[in-house]
Amino acid sequence: MPEIGLIIIGDEILSSKRQDKHLAQANALLRPRGLAVSWVWMLSDDESLLVRMLSRSFAENQCVFCFGGIGATPDDRTRQAAATALNLPIEAHPEAVSEIEAQFGEEAYPQRVRMAEYPQGSAIIPNFYNRVPGFSIQGHHFMPGFPMMAGPMMEWVLDHYYADWIQERTVELGIRIFDGQESEWVSFMEEFEARFPQLRLFSLPTIDAENRRRIDLGVEGIAEDAREGLEVLKAEARLRDANWQEL
Repeated sequence: MPEIGLIIIGDEILSSKRQDKHLAQANALLRPRGLAVSWVWMLSDDESLLVRMLSRSFAENQCVFCFGGIGATPDDRTRQAAATALNLPIEAHPEAVSEIEAQFGEEAYPQRVRMAEYPQGSAIIPNFYNRVPGFSIQGHHFMPGFPMMAGPMMEWVLDHYYADWIQERTVELGIRIFDGQESEWVSFMEEFEARFPQLRLFSLPTIDAENRRRIDLGVEGIAEDAREGLEVLKAEARLRDANWQEL
């Protein structure tokens, strides 16, 4: 499976003034294609930090969706940071300028039209909400921080650039173990992973307000493989005479 990263930019996210919605939205778009998010960075609007982290990301040549910081106000620094990270000049993209002029007319100047300035060589991402495009360059796709704009734009990028990445969809299956300790299952989990390398095994323990423990033990993978793995989990739970139920 190809690696897909998200970079979510904005001081308001880090301070919890705004709650992130991009991760959930990205998962909703990726999962029907059999894809998944590999990593997420949440970054402040500090330009030096953005340059440093984008330089690292560009060097790894991955598919990355970036949200936030491409507006026209002084605290929107993502466009310039991307150009600096790539050692490229920033310039007005003619097609983006035309889109912004078509949407705002004379009010596009002098400020709004600055949102058409991207690193040299960028391609636009259509914005179906207000016609202010995002941009793509070197496998990185930059979109606004507004989820209602970013969602359709990300979907367009997936359809336009990554249509051949569609894979068989995975499923999650598992059991819930009551009053158990994760440590009791470690050896079994190690043996399970060796037996089923094609599956992702997960163990999610919780403790409720009354100090009662439970473990959600499950697998993610292609449906046929996941069902086989689930039967092994259930058989082990029965062998241990554990108190459990299927999720």
